[in-house]
Amino acid sequence: MDRPLRLTIDRTAIQENWRWLQDRAGVPAGAAVKADGYGLGAREAAHALYEAGCRDFFVSSWAEAEALGPMPLGTSVVVLHGAGPKDAEAALSLLARPCLNTPGQVARWKEVAPERPCDVMVDTGMNRLGLRPTEIGLLDGLAIETLHSHLARADEDSAMNGMQLERFRTVASAVPAKRYAFANSAGICLGREYSFDLVRPGLSVYGGVPRVEAEGNIRDVFRVDAEIVQRRLIPAGESCGYGATFIADEDTEAAILNIGYADGYLRGFSSRGSAFAGEFALPVLGRVSMDLIAVGCGAAPGLKEGDWVEIDYDLPSASKQSGLSQYELLTTLGSRFERRWV
Repeated sequence: MDRPLRLTIDRTAIQENWRWLQDRAGVPAGAAVKADGYGLGAREAAHALYEAGCRDFFVSSWAEAEALGPMPLGTSVVVLHGAGPKDAEAALSLLARPCLNTPGQVARWKEVAPERPCDVMVDTGMNRLGLRPTEIGLLDGLAIETLHSHLARADEDSAMNGMQLERFRTVASAVPAKRYAFANSAGICLGREYSFDLVRPGLSVYGGVPRVEAEGNIRDVFRVDAEIVQRRLIPAGESCGYGATFIADEDTEAAILNIGYADGYLRGFSSRGSAFAGEFALPVLGRVSMDLIAVGCGAAPGLKEGDWVEIDYDLPSASKQSGLSQYELLTTLGSRFERRWV
């Protein structure tokens, strides 16, 4: 059955973005494929990245590890949220390893699989996941594959970045591990002193630009197209959409598109977003609703019911339009899209 929404994903662009990130880091790059590959499709993204040379993949939960399916030999899958009280069976049966975050997780892993490799997260200032530096003595006896930490403000020029770097260096010198990993996409842009042995890009693999250093180097990865449900005339003085937030100051040609906030086109685009019909820009008129938006199409007189238009979803510009982060724009893309990998 045909769907009225299309998400076309360019596997070559994903591969080229990953290669640029690895070259920038100067060390091997893994890839975060959590949140279903940032909304684009984890399995397809992981296999495209494997073809490019990626061998380390990061998911949030054991359910995501299972959904990823069998991976080629020589790859590793790491569950970033670790091994919780109910995760022992999954952790022992799946070909993935946990990234341990708490004293309880460390004790649990020593009990159920003391000889199996694991990763460990150490908190250097974000106060989200990870052992505190004062707790690293609990790690004695573990076979640590990779010791991680995570930057809180890498997308900004902040003194906190250097502070976290020094804290991680101190911890890394005291905790034996095969590898050390610190930088996400934004961290890679900060410079090679943040690279250590492995980097964990996510956003920029999928077309996000977290810092100015990535501008012009990261390619758009996908495009969003929506079908026209109806073309209509909004008479001068009449409104369009919920709340009547758009009132036509003249007779206005509008196209009603098959996309809304249920598809991840969120209300921040109300009267701010746009679509394209060829070279013609079509502004969003009024509020985004659950399944529909209205766009002005007076500039494109040939558009009709059943035609398709491209939604302006370039991540940096769409973020400025909507006030939403690039991460939100990616990961909220809904299940009603027909996802086409090309």
